[in-house]
Amino acid sequence: MAATPVATLCRESPFAERVVFVEDYDINLGRHLVQGVDVWLNTPRRPFEASGTSGQKVVLNGGLNLSVLDGWWAEAYDGLNGFAVGMGEAHADLEVQDRRDAEHLYRTLEREVVPLFYTRNVDGLPRAWIARMKRSIRTLGWRFNADRMVMDYVRCCYLPAAGGLSCRM
Repeated sequence: MAATPVATLCRESPFAERVVFVEDYDINLGRHLVQGVDVWLNTPRRPFEASGTSGQKVVLNGGLNLSVLDGWWAEAYDGLNGFAVGMGEAHADLEVQDRRDAEHLYRTLEREVVPLFYTRNVDGLPRAWIARMKRSIRTLGWRFNADRMVMDYVRCCYLPAAGGLSCRM
């Protein structure tokens, strides 16, 4: 079986030993990954974000999201609780959109993510990074979870599809 372009790229300079391609990603592997991540990168093409549950799990593990403004992240991002790729704009030409998103991603990594993570105090702690982690947990943990998701589906999809309530709820 031929290697995917991403898997091939991970073995080439300058990415070798710096980027990992994870095959056969599943719920068990995801559980382990979100427990040890500092930044959760999510770059689907707008408007094709599936649901955002992986980014929501990262929040409660202290990780910060770096994502395009689509799906849940367009609703959740406040400028201080993670990082955004772009400003939520889409372009009819996918190559133009991909190029813009890539440029913005690299700019965000270079100017925001990396400096914030590596700026340490005398104790070696990234205080501004920690403050952003705390804000992420405080502003997102209670709003973006499975309980809310199920209730939203019931209220906005299932009940209207069923023609309304048939009993007092």
